[in-house]
Amino acid sequence: MILVSRRYKFSASHRLQSFLFSEQENREVFGKCNNPFGHGHNYEIEVSVRGEIDPGSGRVVDLARLDNLVTSTIVERYDHRYLNEELPEFKTEIPTTENLGRQIEKRLAEAWPSSFPGARPALARIRIFETERNMIEVDH
Repeated sequence: MILVSRRYKFSASHRLQSFLFSEQENREVFGKCNNPFGHGHNYEIEVSVRGEIDPGSGRVVDLARLDNLVTSTIVERYDHRYLNEELPEFKTEIPTTENLGRQIEKRLAEAWPSSFPGARPALARIRIFETERNMIEVDH
């Protein structure tokens, strides 16, 4: 089995704010990330697929097909958006990078069969780099 990874970028803003916390608790828990006007990140996502090498093409995945899927399903949806206000999934869910990763994995998994029918390649993992120091990983 071979793992192939490809990176994509998008920019988005968010505010970390829990409906379960008071304003004071939100400030204490989320600090500067609780700015009432939000703050932004230049996210980098890495999508990894797993599979065997196709004898005809010599590749595990058609990168153009993967690019089309990730661009149409993820990048176009999240790029230059204020996550809290513009996307229904974050009206009630805190747009942490962990929750963003879960949403991205869900969207890719739902769209995967139409782009890659059959068993090959398989979606394996999504990594999201929020900052130079913060990265989360979601295994599929």
